[in-house]
Amino acid sequence: MAVSRRDHRTPVLVALMLAMALVAMDSTIVATAIPQLVGDLGGFSLVGWVFSIFLLAQTVTIPVYGKLADLYGRKPVLVIGVVIFLIGSALSALSWNMVALIAFRGVQGLGAGAIGATVNTVAGDLYDLRERGKVQGWLASVWGISAVLAPAIGGVFAQYATWRWIFLVNLPLGGVALTLIVRDLHERVERRPHRIDYSGAVLLLASVGLLILGLLQGGTAWAWLSVPSVLVFSGAVVAASVAIVVERRAAEPVMPPWLWTRRVTAGSYAATLTAGLMVIGLSTFLPTWAQSVLGLGPVAAGFVLAVMTMTWPVASGFSSRLYLRIGFRDTALMGGLFTVIAGVVFSLATPESPVWQPVAGSAIMGVGMGLITSPLIVGLQSTVGWSQRGVVTGGAMFSRFLGQSLGAAVFGAITNAVLLHRLSQAPANLRGKVPNRVDGISQALAGGHEDPVAAAFLREALHASTHAVFLGLLVAGIATVVILIVLVPRRFPSGDLPVDEPAQ
Repeated sequence: MAVSRRDHRTPVLVALMLAMALVAMDSTIVATAIPQLVGDLGGFSLVGWVFSIFLLAQTVTIPVYGKLADLYGRKPVLVIGVVIFLIGSALSALSWNMVALIAFRGVQGLGAGAIGATVNTVAGDLYDLRERGKVQGWLASVWGISAVLAPAIGGVFAQYATWRWIFLVNLPLGGVALTLIVRDLHERVERRPHRIDYSGAVLLLASVGLLILGLLQGGTAWAWLSVPSVLVFSGAVVAASVAIVVERRAAEPVMPPWLWTRRVTAGSYAATLTAGLMVIGLSTFLPTWAQSVLGLGPVAAGFVLAVMTMTWPVASGFSSRLYLRIGFRDTALMGGLFTVIAGVVFSLATPESPVWQPVAGSAIMGVGMGLITSPLIVGLQSTVGWSQRGVVTGGAMFSRFLGQSLGAAVFGAITNAVLLHRLSQAPANLRGKVPNRVDGISQALAGGHEDPVAAAFLREALHASTHAVFLGLLVAGIATVVILIVLVPRRFPSGDLPVDEPAQ
């Protein structure tokens, strides 16, 4: 079984980038159209689920799609994923209320899971070790470009046309990607009967789905120690425990137990998880801090974060030169050290910091991410043959998105706790002048608070909460370095095949 690597690689790479752009753009383009979307559909209290359901459906299905790509080939899984995503996009554009939009966003997420699980796997099939780092840089650049362009495109559609175009724009992009994939991606797949691990897939989806649901809703829809929270997390633990037993007995498990018993995979997944945690922490809270604390405008605040998405693909493309010289682990370790430096830069930031300080921190963090993620993915792909590359790559992508879900929950809880504490400690002369709820802080600052003393107090409270997140980024960076040193072997076991040799 193998992909024909020499012919049609360029159009296939273009197709992979377009497919990834569908997912990357939809992660940010919707946010700018929320006011118009709510004005048309209503259901403001359900807005959070427009984003949560997409992330939930995408994350829980990645391991399943990764296994299916190993069993039946990458091409059918990728084609099905793009088709499902486009169907979800078309249905989202036709939504008549918020509940319908949430359901159709879930359909989009199901397609996004297949795209996320197979794009990097196909890249691993098409390119050898010397080329994969550069290709990973190209793929990573899609996220950087999307982070800059998608919000602007969404704003244009929302202001001058209709929010429905933020979903309809996916159709021509996806159509081109599908055409190139069908025409130029060729596989030789050994046809043999497979025993689908249905019970393992269901248990895996249930356990991961409940875990992410608890992380997304905990502290918002219900308290962390409430009955719903305890029930959801308990259900996740029970489903995961049963899944472990089932996967050990399955002939072709969806998530093979060796993924978590081999140091190279388990350690790499753990480091990828903490990297995802850092990305979501910075992406979520840095723009708000830059606007509300430093006083930057929305465009300038977006640029501060966009710097990370610019340095990330550059470092990712450069990583191949490093890992061919010093190895995958040490290259990722170098990236971990960059994230620690970035954490230090952000933790030293104050309300009086010059703009170059968060810009520098964002740039350094992007370098760290590029040197961590690409070497670990390429390194893991090099330890297995074609028949296991999908499940290994899917596990890495799953770990990254799980880290983002965990980071959103942890950092959200930290900021809420710090803000509530600061608001409860407001001086007597400011009582009634400052909001008593977390949601009211950003609104008060955005509207321009009449009392300069109250505005200064709110900015200081927001800075204190964000500073706690910045300290969390530093801790996560240190944890990444420790994980890479302790859990990940310095030399990855070689299981890769020469670029011209078909996998067996």
